[in-house]
Amino acid sequence: MAKKDKSEYIIQAVDHALDLLEQFQGDVDELGVTELSKRLKLHKNNVFRLLATLESRNYIEQNRVTENYRLGLKTLELGQTFIKQMGLLRQSRPILESLVKECNETTYVAILKESHIVYLDVVETDLTVRVVPRVGSRLPAYCTAAGKVQLAYMTDEELDHYLPSKELRGYTSNTITDREEFKAHLRKIAEQGYAIDNEEMDVGVCCVGAPIRDYTRRIIGAVSISGPSMRFSMERMEKELIPLVIKAGEDISTKLGFHK
Repeated sequence: MAKKDKSEYIIQAVDHALDLLEQFQGDVDELGVTELSKRLKLHKNNVFRLLATLESRNYIEQNRVTENYRLGLKTLELGQTFIKQMGLLRQSRPILESLVKECNETTYVAILKESHIVYLDVVETDLTVRVVPRVGSRLPAYCTAAGKVQLAYMTDEELDHYLPSKELRGYTSNTITDREEFKAHLRKIAEQGYAIDNEEMDVGVCCVGAPIRDYTRRIIGAVSISGPSMRFSMERMEKELIPLVIKAGEDISTKLGFHK
């Protein structure tokens, strides 16, 4: 069966909506329905429906005085998120590479998205036995070192939002599934400044993680070292890996403008 060209999957309405958003560039602050209709070569009714849809999601807003339209706050939020993530990646990459040289284990940078963590970047070990890279994948925050170290500094109210509403699923026999026990576990993590995933997500895989803060002191991500449990003895983690990951988190935070 022949593979379809990606252009065959394009949804016209979405394409038009993106075309509309792209009209607000350069010196263009506001545009009316008539002008947008001319630019997009679409009927006014179609333009109005596109605007109404984008306005309902805060990507577009209407100036009530001029009745023209302009970009909404949601577009600003997306842009800021992109800038932050690109800044985080740019500043963390050399530190991840340095970490691997020091411990020869796979290193990651991850951020929190809803109740999951998303790995943004990875530098792999050259050892034959290694953890499968997970860049772009989403994993439950409560059973990963990178996730737990970001949850640890939240209030109970924030935690209730980020944790699954139902019981915590056990991925292995080591996963903490009791909510109160987990909250006590997070308090300990906040005190010590690092988290350990002791085969809580995958059997045979261990991880240590530390928080990354920006110039506002807010935690915006985590750095972690991951590898097979046979190389992650408690002694090695305590003497070598935990100090390394804490320093890496501090170094990335400093590059992002954080000061103690």
